[in-house]
Amino acid sequence: MKKEKYVAYVGTYTHGSSLGIHIYDLDVEKGSMVERKVEKINNPSDMAFSTNGKYLYSIADEGVKSYEIAPDGDLKPINAATIEGMRGCYLETDSNDKYLFVSGYHDGKVTVLELNEDGSVGKIKDGIFHKGLGSLAERNFRPHVSCATLTPDENFLCAVDLGVDHVKIYKFDKETGKIKLVDFLRCEIESAPRTLLFSKDGKYAYLICELKNYINVYSYSSTEKAPKFELLQTVPTAKAHCDDGCAAAALKFSPDNNYLFCSNAGDDSVGIFKIDHKTGMLTCKNILPISGEYPKDIEFFPDGKHLMSLNHESNTITVFSIDYEKGVLVMNGEPIKIDTPNCVLVAKVSE
Repeated sequence: MKKEKYVAYVGTYTHGSSLGIHIYDLDVEKGSMVERKVEKINNPSDMAFSTNGKYLYSIADEGVKSYEIAPDGDLKPINAATIEGMRGCYLETDSNDKYLFVSGYHDGKVTVLELNEDGSVGKIKDGIFHKGLGSLAERNFRPHVSCATLTPDENFLCAVDLGVDHVKIYKFDKETGKIKLVDFLRCEIESAPRTLLFSKDGKYAYLICELKNYINVYSYSSTEKAPKFELLQTVPTAKAHCDDGCAAAALKFSPDNNYLFCSNAGDDSVGIFKIDHKTGMLTCKNILPISGEYPKDIEFFPDGKHLMSLNHESNTITVFSIDYEKGVLVMNGEPIKIDTPNCVLVAKVSE
């Protein structure tokens, strides 16, 4: 039987010696990865696949760049498009590959771009700068849009703003690409909400908060006018000893959707949470060191048996074998050296 092949795309900041998107060949069974090549691009701070899996989109200094994914996993540049703002930090597409949503951390802007059938990025359909003031804390005194994600029915766009401690909810017009503010999900002052994920069944939402170091669990439902979020649970992402230098970072579902993992900078750890699918609530299995500094992003190998951590400050990727029932991670090999890794995607390839 032919062995399935996978690659990992790791984005890095390029203000040092790194060059862009590093492409790794994965050995899923062994839980190992070997670098193949680098696609040069300026500061790819986030990436997203098209829903059909044919294209990869990346943040760049000049806006957004699009790539065709070759059969062997190499990237073939298609085009670049401006977002008429400062460099973004988060990307997402809709399910029909008609639109690309860009979140702006530096300027607090949400941008909607059209996507063309050939995978290229088209013109801006809408763009809104967030306004308002947060607290006096250094990280969150003005708008910083860290994530913009569609609701499960794709009727609304939720723009997470860690600068002003709330999620702005926009009505999304699927025909025109326009967005209109209809509601807010307000968060605790100085909590700095960072990333919002919806459960696979669309009944629950999970919001990780960077500065308060917790995950808010919400029940979710939707009406014609606006979505409804009801807070069910607040779960710490790190242990009690975590001081003010700790910042919650990545949030990812396991491939089987039975667990939710998060990473913590400062504490340099990963939290493992079991999901109760009937209630949506989380049970902490463990919080463990990640053998690196500032785990900015995490990702699973496709079989869910291994986890990679992108350690931004120590310039490494560490890979672990996962024992879900015991809530244990076992380091798998030596750290992989790479300068300032910050985001990762994994794809199946045919060659």
